[in-house]
Amino acid sequence: MLIADGRFKGGIGRDIEEYPEGIVIPVDKPYRWTSADVIRKIKYAAIRHFGKKNLKVGHAGTLDPLATGVLLVCIGKATKMAEEFQRHEKEYVAGISFGATTPSYDLEKDIDCLYPVDGVSEKTLEEALEGFIGEQSQVAPLFSAKSVDGVRAYEMARKEYKKALREGLPFRHEDTSLLSTQTITIREIELLSFTPGQPSAPDAGKAAGSAEGKERINVTDNSSLGLPKADVRVVCSKGTYIRALARDIGEALGSGAHLHSLRRTRSGDFRVENALSIEEAALLLSNGQTT
Repeated sequence: MLIADGRFKGGIGRDIEEYPEGIVIPVDKPYRWTSADVIRKIKYAAIRHFGKKNLKVGHAGTLDPLATGVLLVCIGKATKMAEEFQRHEKEYVAGISFGATTPSYDLEKDIDCLYPVDGVSEKTLEEALEGFIGEQSQVAPLFSAKSVDGVRAYEMARKEYKKALREGLPFRHEDTSLLSTQTITIREIELLSFTPGQPSAPDAGKAAGSAEGKERINVTDNSSLGLPKADVRVVCSKGTYIRALARDIGEALGSGAHLHSLRRTRSGDFRVENALSIEEAALLLSNGQTT
């Protein structure tokens, strides 16, 4: 199997049959791109490069639109390994804001509830994180691809969210009880930094301007709220929702929490420092070479 990462200095041949086990390209997924956006971009370049319209291209391990970092793009026979790659351990750096929740547990939805932060400090956070090490049960976010009686949870969540907006009611977080718990394992969790909260401003919670070409992905700007923030490194098993982990950490501190950033720094043995940008991956598939 060809691993075309930042250490690969050759070119890729024009015949996919030269790679009987396929090709894996670790891509550093851009902010506000969906994982499907990445696949469409790479698949278009790969089809042109190999001249094969029915070429299989997929990814191993979805990343949310507002997350960045390692996304494994599998080409040709390597797509058969995608499920195996997904089972590998992952590492993330999560930016968590305390004192507020959003229906999506990240910045894709506006804040729906504010919470006290009296119990949120560097010391209490470090103590709370210790309780998340090891095997535990986790409930996925409602805005996720989990299935509830054959319906994707995010479809149900979108209907509930729109209804709440129409009626001026809060989003019902308790609906997560409809989702079954899953067993996950957090092998390492480490507080990298903590910033205490600052006084809030009256214009907090406005939607940020759209990113070029990705207007459909909303990003709420909560920066003027002056919420306490932390960067937390997490090494975890397959199936761990870091958005849900942020929610649970907030609850452990007697507050609310959501992600303001998320970066996957490792997927199995693939590290983000060796991943290619979208532009580098496309160049590689046009007979160019990465530098």
